[in-house]
Amino acid sequence: MNMKDFEPQHFNWRMEGNVAVVTFNRPERKNPVTFGSYAELGETFRKLVHADDVKAVVFGSNQGNFCSGGDVHDIIGPLLDRDTKGLIAFTRMTGELVKAMRACPQPIIAAVDGVCAGAGAMIALFSDIRFGTPQAKTAFLFTRVGLAGCDMGACAMLPRVIGQGRAAELLFTGRTMSAEQGERWGFFNRLIAADALEKEAIGFAAKLAQGPTFAHMMTKTMLAQEWSMSLEQAIEAEAQAQAICMQTRDFRRAYEAFVAKQTPRFAGN
Repeated sequence: MNMKDFEPQHFNWRMEGNVAVVTFNRPERKNPVTFGSYAELGETFRKLVHADDVKAVVFGSNQGNFCSGGDVHDIIGPLLDRDTKGLIAFTRMTGELVKAMRACPQPIIAAVDGVCAGAGAMIALFSDIRFGTPQAKTAFLFTRVGLAGCDMGACAMLPRVIGQGRAAELLFTGRTMSAEQGERWGFFNRLIAADALEKEAIGFAAKLAQGPTFAHMMTKTMLAQEWSMSLEQAIEAEAQAQAICMQTRDFRRAYEAFVAKQTPRFAGN
């Protein structure tokens, strides 16, 4: 499947070489999520399993903000009129988005500027790597609208990234985590000036895209799966995963380049 000519209806998409760049397309509202963007994003990340031309993904910001969460008028208001069956259909759809992000083989880099709240914070959380600006303001604000903090996998993933106590504080209070605190707590890998954020994120993604992408897929898979394994199971699973990677041509390419004192050129197979 080729994603070069992909034209989504509910968000922006462009290719920078073999790096896909995704942004929300409603900057005047600080880029909220809608019913349509939830569903289309989930479908898109599922498609990336078969997209040979996409080697990495940058989920970026648009005009100073990442994502303000669920749109008040498009989502929150209509949810008040749904019955239990309709509500769980919606909450399962939101969960499908982050599951699709974890299932796609490409590394996902979130480039977070400005507001990163609610569902937007969850998209950043479920990315593999997060870059922020000093202006980034991240909030898991579900309790602020009368809901539990256990939304879209927050209670499972956030403690893994920043620790149980810190996650509990953010999820109970819904308060904003500053960029500096986010970097100190390990939510952000690094902070970058706003005018350099997208360029840095795309450059980082491009370097990953040049690497052994089959091995990157295996790394992402094991990072996701090993949380539910014992240490003994994890060691065995990694032994099998690494043995598979040793059968790739990229492994041989790396060896031959080392012998020839050259830089290896990986092809992802």
